[in-house]
Amino acid sequence: MTERETVVLSRDCKALFVPLGIQVNAKKGTEVTLLQQLGGSYTVLLEGQMARIDAKDADALGKTRVPLPAENFHGAVSQQAVEDLVWQHLRTCYDPEIPVDIVELGLIYGCDVESIGKDRYRVEVKMTLTAPGCGMGDVIAEDVKEKLLVIPGVADAAVEVVLDPPWTADMMSEAARLQTGMM
Repeated sequence: MTERETVVLSRDCKALFVPLGIQVNAKKGTEVTLLQQLGGSYTVLLEGQMARIDAKDADALGKTRVPLPAENFHGAVSQQAVEDLVWQHLRTCYDPEIPVDIVELGLIYGCDVESIGKDRYRVEVKMTLTAPGCGMGDVIAEDVKEKLLVIPGVADAAVEVVLDPPWTADMMSEAARLQTGMM
C-alpha cells in the first residue's frame, strides 16, 4: 500500500498502540488512516497515534482478510512441505512500524521443524527484535505462533524472543536495506 486511505470503522475492534503494545477498543464510527497493510495486519493512525489492527478485523476496515499461504496448500504434509510453509508464513509477519517482513529484517535467528508423529510437527522459532525494549515484541511473537499453528501438520509451535546477539541493521537482507533506505 503506497497511498494513505481514510476509512470509518464499521464495528468495534481491538487495536494495539504502537510501539507500546497497549490494547485499546477502537469504536465503530471512528475514522482511521491506513498507513500500512502488510501480512494481513493493518497499521493505522487512530486518535493521533499509530496502532495495529489484526487481520481478523479486516472487515471493520472494509477490507477482506488476506489468506495465508497454507490456506491454499493442497499437497502432502511432508516435513519439507511444512518447512517451506513455515518460511512462507514467517514472511507474512511484520513489525508494524517497518514495511519489511521479519525474515528480510534479519529477526529470525533459528527455525526448526521436528517430526512428532505421522504428519505431525513441532516448530520452534528463535527470533529477536529491532530494539530490546520494543513493546510490540510479544505481539509479533504471538503473530508468528498463530500463523505457524494454521499450517497443516503443525501440532505445536514455540516462539522464543532472544536478545543475544543484539540485532543490527547489518542483519537485514540487501533488499530490506534498499527498501528502508539503509544502504
